[in-house]
Amino acid sequence: MTAKSNRDIEKVYSNEEFVAKLRRLADAIESGDQFEIQIAGERIYVPVRAAYSIEHERGDSEEEIEFQVKWSN
Repeated sequence: MTAKSNRDIEKVYSNEEFVAKLRRLADAIESGDQFEIQIAGERIYVPVRAAYSIEHERGDSEEEIEFQVKWSN
């Protein structure tokens, strides 16, 4: 197995695309299935054991909410 290189990408989606991805993620979590998503040309396989969190950041001129999905390889 080859090692994967480090990656830090932020991909912007239309409202419709974002909603569709959230629905697929929610369905996978609810049914206990692995979640698959393609981001910037790379297919990512999220295992069932992944942990989910929500992060809120606030700065002087903007706020951000991140829905995070994390797992160990």
